[in-house]
Amino acid sequence: GGDHTITYPILQALAAKHGPVGLVHVDAHTDTGDVALGEKIYHGSPFRRCVEEGLLDCSRVVQIGIRGSSYDPDPNKYCREQGFRVVPAEECWMKSLEPLMREVRAQMGDRPMYISFDIDGLDPAYAPGTGTPEIAGLTPAQALEIIRGCKGLNIVGCDLVEVAPKYDASGNTALLGANLLFEMLCVLPGVKTL
Repeated sequence: GGDHTITYPILQALAAKHGPVGLVHVDAHTDTGDVALGEKIYHGSPFRRCVEEGLLDCSRVVQIGIRGSSYDPDPNKYCREQGFRVVPAEECWMKSLEPLMREVRAQMGDRPMYISFDIDGLDPAYAPGTGTPEIAGLTPAQALEIIRGCKGLNIVGCDLVEVAPKYDASGNTALLGANLLFEMLCVLPGVKTL
């Protein structure tokens, strides 16, 4: 629910309990901006604020599906400087993400981690109902590979954000978002599935 700002207080609470957590972040954008319209806390800045507060184990942050326009000639520089692994959308085009998720599983290890899924990580052909759509995104099948690829990890929380019903005339975005949330619930530790 909500915009990506909601992840910031959630990670504050989780880090207070578990210490810095790993992060699998699916999004078209890195959400590591600094200030917009004079505000430091907005939907494009949560992960920069999390880094500043030491909420993330930066060596275990993976951002998947990153793409789109930017005001900066090197929009992923801040992320790389923090030690994040950035997987641009073009590295995902027309292939299974199971090999990537094997690497991510090894990177996360058995320590606490969080899944944050922005619906705009998916191509707007599948999820048009969002405020910042970007072309050439992930497919629903790849989204399932990412989420299912987290099964067995020490997941301490998850979210799905940026579904905007106002822009979702068909309801397909909400349907996709609900199904992805269901999939996230299914990979939580201790959940038995068939």
